[in-house]
Amino acid sequence: MLALGGLGEIGKNMTVVEQDGRIVVVDVGLRFPTPEMVGIDLVLPDFTYLLERAADIEAIVVTHGHEDHLGALPWVLRELGPKARPPIYGGPLTMAMARSKLDEHKLRDVRLIDVQPGDEIELGPFSLEMIHMTHSIPDSCAVALTGDLGTVLLTGDYKFDQTPVDGNPADVSRLAQLGAEGVLLLCGDSTNADRAGFSPSETVVGPHLEEVFARAEGRIIVTSFASNIHRVQQVVDAAAALDRKVALVGRSMRKNVGIGGQLGHIDLPAGLIIQAREIDDFRDDQLVIISTGSQGEPLSALRRMAYRDHPQVQLHQGDTVVFSATPIPGNERAVNETVDRLYQVGCDVITTRDAPIHASGHGYAEELKLMANLVKPRYLMPCHGDFKRLKLHGQLGEAVGISPEAIFHGENGLPLEINERGARFGKAERAGMIFVDGVDIGDIADAALRDRRMLSADGIFIVVATISEQSGGSVADPEVIFRGVPFMDEAGGLIDEIKEVVEDSLERAVGEGIRELDVLTDTLHDHLAALVYERLRRRPMVLPVVVEV
Repeated sequence: MLALGGLGEIGKNMTVVEQDGRIVVVDVGLRFPTPEMVGIDLVLPDFTYLLERAADIEAIVVTHGHEDHLGALPWVLRELGPKARPPIYGGPLTMAMARSKLDEHKLRDVRLIDVQPGDEIELGPFSLEMIHMTHSIPDSCAVALTGDLGTVLLTGDYKFDQTPVDGNPADVSRLAQLGAEGVLLLCGDSTNADRAGFSPSETVVGPHLEEVFARAEGRIIVTSFASNIHRVQQVVDAAAALDRKVALVGRSMRKNVGIGGQLGHIDLPAGLIIQAREIDDFRDDQLVIISTGSQGEPLSALRRMAYRDHPQVQLHQGDTVVFSATPIPGNERAVNETVDRLYQVGCDVITTRDAPIHASGHGYAEELKLMANLVKPRYLMPCHGDFKRLKLHGQLGEAVGISPEAIFHGENGLPLEINERGARFGKAERAGMIFVDGVDIGDIADAALRDRRMLSADGIFIVVATISEQSGGSVADPEVIFRGVPFMDEAGGLIDEIKEVVEDSLERAVGEGIRELDVLTDTLHDHLAALVYERLRRRPMVLPVVVEV
C-alpha cells in the first residue's frame, strides 16, 4: 500500500493498493493552498507514480464526495489521457458530484459506476466491497479490498453517529463480520484522534439552529460546507418552522443541493426556496440565506458579501451570520478575517464558540477505538491526519491491544509492503505536491513562488536603459517604473538616484569595454538592488531592461 497524499497532512488523500502488479486507487483528493503559496489555486498530490503505471490501474474508488477525496479527479483523468482512464467507482451521490465536476472540465468519456453498499465487484486480483459509514455527506463508504493475503480496509472519513439525519447509521454489523473473517490492514481516519470521547450526533445541531434563528430579528445568513447536505436540510427545517423563506447563494451550494434533491437526500418543501434575485422582495425577518464561504475562501459568496462585492446580497446592520462549520486547519486566519469584516459591516456573528451549531463528521478517540475493536486488524496504519494525529491514533490502537510492532506510522511516498512473512516499509517512491495555477498544473519551482512572495511583499522596479548599438553609451534618460513598492513617498529623490546609478553603471561598462547585453543587465541589477536596499531597507524585485538602438 502506497499513500501519495493524506499522511502528515489533512487533505489531498490518495492511496494506491497494489497486488500482482495491478493497482486500485482509493480517493483522488486535493487541498487548498497556504497563504505563502502566492497565486496557487489548488494543491494536488504528485501522482507521477500513477502516470508511470497507467496501464496497471484497474480502477479508482472514491469514498465520498468531499474535495479532499474527490477534487483532483479531473486533473488525474486529464493527465492519464482517454486511452488510459480507468473506471471510477463510488456511491450514487459521489458519482453524481464527480460527473458534475468532470462536465465542467469537458471530460465526458469516463466510466462512472454507482456502487451500493454490499455490492461485490471484481477488480483484477481484488474483490471490492463498499461499506456504508456516516459522515457529514451522504453516501460515505469505507472501502474493503480483499486479495490473496486478506482484506485491506480503508475507512474513509467516518463517525459512529447512532442518530444520523437520514436515519441510516454506519453498518457496524458488517464491520464486525469483516473483523471476524480477518482484516489484514486497517487504514483509519485520524482527524479527531486528539479529541476525547464520542463525537456529538448531527441531529443535535438542528434544535440549536432553530434556537439561534428564533432570536434573530433580521436576515439570517448561514454558511456551511456546500457538500454538507444534511446540514442544509436542518437549516431548511429550522427556516420552515419559523416561516422564513430560504435562498441558496453560491454556485457549489446550488449545484450540490440540486444533486442531493434529485437523489432523495434532501427534502425541500414546495414554495420555501426562492431565487437569490428575489431576496429584496421579502422583509429581513422573512429570510434565511444559505451560503458558501465557511472557510473564508477568497472568491466565496460569504467573503464577497463581507466585502460588499456580491451582486445580489448586500449585508447590513441587523443581519445575523451563522458559521455552521469549524475552520479546517490552516484556514483559521482567513475565517477570522471574514468574521472581523462582518462585525465591521454591523452583522451579529454566531460561531461554534457561541452555540453548538456544528457537529464534526469525524469520529473522536473512542470511535477510533471502536473501529479497531470491531475489525480487529492484524496491522494498523493511521491515515488522514497530521503527524501528531497519526501518532495519537497509533496510541489508541495500542490501548485496545494492537501490538506496537503491528502499527505503522507512514508518510507520503513510503510504501507498506505486506507478504506471508510480515509487514515492513519499502523503498520510497516519488510523492509531493502538484500546484494548479489557473487551469495549468505542474511543479511550480521554488524560485517562482519566491518571486511571487517578493512581489506581494516589496513590489517591483522596472528600469529601462537605452544604449547606442555602436558605442554602448546611454542615448536617452533611463525610464523607471515601480509598482507596489512601499514607502516610496518617504524615499525622496530615489528615482533620480536610480537614474544616476544607471548612467554611472553604463559609463563604467563603456570604459571597461563591456558590450554584452546579459552582462550589462546583471551589472545594472546588482548596482540598482544595492541602492534600493540601502535607501528602503527592503528588497523589491529589480528588473533592468537594456535596449540597443
